[in-house]
Amino acid sequence: MHVVIMGCGRVGAGLALALERLGHDVAVIDQSQQAFRRLGADFHGQHVRGAGFDRQVLVKAGIEQARAFAAVSNGDNSNIIAARVARETFGVAHVVARIYDPKRAAVYERLGIPTVATVPWTTDRFLRMLLPDAGAAAWHDPSGRVAVLQLPLHEGWAGHTVGEVEEHTGARIAFIVRFGTGVLPSHHSVVQADDQVYAAAVSGTVTDVTTAAATAPPHD
Repeated sequence: MHVVIMGCGRVGAGLALALERLGHDVAVIDQSQQAFRRLGADFHGQHVRGAGFDRQVLVKAGIEQARAFAAVSNGDNSNIIAARVARETFGVAHVVARIYDPKRAAVYERLGIPTVATVPWTTDRFLRMLLPDAGAAAWHDPSGRVAVLQLPLHEGWAGHTVGEVEEHTGARIAFIVRFGTGVLPSHHSVVQADDQVYAAAVSGTVTDVTTAAATAPPHD
């Protein structure tokens, strides 16, 4: 598979080398000739100097034959413009853009451009390492904005409804594992002792959500 990568920083270079090790044909675009040094002498793909949203540069990099495109430069605007050109002009099937601003990431997700929102993802990773008992996210959406995690529910929540848990924690209960079987609960479902409760929450609120879940219900 031919893959085009815009940006030869640490992420772009690492991605290019990993893809090549997996047997893919890779072309890397960057405006700085020195940036290609990160690829090393063993990299056999293309080095294309220029702006990754320039159509002629993209064609030189083989975008017309590409099945995947990654925009991982250090500029949000450049990344999203390049991703849209790859998707809308050249019809590349798999396109992803790195975005630092989480608000922009949400907008572009709605436009059909998958994004990796660096700041929320990194923030949650640091929280998981600094506060390991605060709950670890089991899954993130591609933008890094939404996390699914197991709630460390206080034993006092047994007998209360899912709706009460959601109101108290500010999270949405996604599913419950009960006696080893997954259950999709309703708002009125009752939490039982020993339930493993998984919730969806916005990244950055994980600590608040888990703290609230670990406390007893207000009237207990």
